[in-house]
Amino acid sequence: MNIKKVFVMGAGLMGTGIAQVCAQAGYDVAMCDISQEALDKAMKNITWSVGKFVEKGKLKEPVDTVTSRIKPTLNPEDAKDADIAIEAVFEKVDLKKEIFKKLDATLPEHALIASNTSAIPITTLAAVTNRHDRVLGLHFFSPVPMMQAVEVVRAITTSDETFETGKQFVISLGKEPILVKKDIPGFIINRINFPSTMEAMRLVEAGVATVEDIDKGLRLAAGRKMGIFETGDMVGLDVTYGALMAIYEETKDPRWYPPEILRRKVTLGHLGKKTGRGWYVYDENGNRIGPADS
Repeated sequence: MNIKKVFVMGAGLMGTGIAQVCAQAGYDVAMCDISQEALDKAMKNITWSVGKFVEKGKLKEPVDTVTSRIKPTLNPEDAKDADIAIEAVFEKVDLKKEIFKKLDATLPEHALIASNTSAIPITTLAAVTNRHDRVLGLHFFSPVPMMQAVEVVRAITTSDETFETGKQFVISLGKEPILVKKDIPGFIINRINFPSTMEAMRLVEAGVATVEDIDKGLRLAAGRKMGIFETGDMVGLDVTYGALMAIYEETKDPRWYPPEILRRKVTLGHLGKKTGRGWYVYDENGNRIGPADS
């Protein structure tokens, strides 16, 4: 299958990054959201990010050439001529199901539907469509323009052709496909990372160590570019919470239930960098000031 046009549903952190890398790879992109403010912010961030790539010599095309390939839109009907739609909205299964139904009704028959979910089984989403064989997971990691891995997730119903197309599409973006051959909640990377993330939260909760020392230790001793809490603030504490709850609801395994400290922060609206407070506190420009009170 030849992919020429990409439709991205959601102009948040992940949708913005996905739209950017697709445009950088030469694809025409329609980026859709329900908020004009979100679309304006997304295009501003994409322009800045592409500019940094050009400035560092990592992109040969001018910024305007890349951004001109992205059409911000409030109209989901702009998916009508896309070859693949990538859903990148909040980690709520009912919301994703509703979007999958609308995309299924709008997209041309040949088109694929992919979800950027980090935890929800793809088969659950494929079930609400009439194109079970053309649904797959494409789980990008944040920040999308920088992270090279993308999990390509096969639902029970995903055809060989769709799975292969997803793999080749990821390669065309200049990224490395990680093939998830069995559809389990959380897939591969998060199933490995989440237990350590929750243990770090519990260590803070118990007063064993601070978020700063845990992050510093992981950077210096484990070779991570960012600590667990720094990453959590960038992604959003609500996103982490939603992913953990999705795995918990699917498996009913208590080890996946979010720690109390995370639940409390989400309840308070301390969601990370986007709200100015999460594991750390940020100024109005998004610069980190220091650790937040636990």
